Amino acid sequence: MSTFTITEKLKEVASKENITRFYDEATEDYEFWSKDLNMHFGYYTPFKTSVFRRDSMLNEMNKQVYNRLQVSNQNSLIADLGCGIGGTIRYGLKKYPLLHIIGVTLSSFQVHEGNKKLKDKKGLILEEDYTSTSFKTNSINGAYAIESFCHSGHSKEAFQEAYRILKPNSKLVIADAFLKKDEEQLCLGSNYCYEQLCKGWSLEGLGNIHSVKNRLEQIGFKNIIVEDISYRVAPSVLHVPFAITGFILKKLFRKEFLKPQSWKNLKGSLFALLSGLHINNFGYYLITAEKKQF
Repeated sequence: MSTFTITEKLKEVASKENITRFYDEATEDYEFWSKDLNMHFGYYTPFKTSVFRRDSMLNEMNKQVYNRLQVSNQNSLIADLGCGIGGTIRYGLKKYPLLHIIGVTLSSFQVHEGNKKLKDKKGLILEEDYTSTSFKTNSINGAYAIESFCHSGHSKEAFQEAYRILKPNSKLVIADAFLKKDEEQLCLGSNYCYEQLCKGWSLEGLGNIHSVKNRLEQIGFKNIIVEDISYRVAPSVLHVPFAITGFILKKLFRKEFLKPQSWKNLKGSLFALLSGLHINNFGYYLITAEKKQF
């Protein structure tokens, strides 16, 4: 099977309709993953987080992202590009009560449920595509994307839109998994894990971290910092098999059937763990990029 064919397959899997269906139907799965509804992996900091308490690591990832934004707490407007049901938004509003945070998602279910949880808070979730938002140019004090840009294959369009909406000297922070080499250079095992991961989670693909940095520079970002945090993320990834087992047992105990999308989500989670074992091919990174002053 050629690389071109695999790429085309992943683009079909990651259509807007499939991504929307994925999040409309899989949010229950993520509630089992995180009581705070954090739809991402965590960040382990020795003596500050516990490897046995998943949400402590997941919220630490939120903290690391907000720290890198370096925004003023006073009346700043932040954009969450691919916000899920708003777990990271709620974390930000609790830690920085003077911030205003607007998130975007393709899922109408997440918009409805997320906004209920943001009632009387300075947060809002819109049903929009992060590659084409309604935000005005040069209007946002900071933006972040936690495991969301992968749905568009870390596309140039996603980076360009983030650059457009940011004010000069403001930052974009990306937390996500990336390839360390091009797809065609992956070994047979890594290639299989990669394809199954993308199919399970409706991802268009993972960008090559080196190409992604070059793309950000070409768009106009400066002071780009790329941090390999794979070993910080690994303890939360190791929770995957236990979370999957617990979720399935809960369903069996309640005599409930697993929805097809839940099976896909669980499969994607398993292959995320297996992909992480291929440390020469996959890595998890925090990227901080600043919009240059005109």
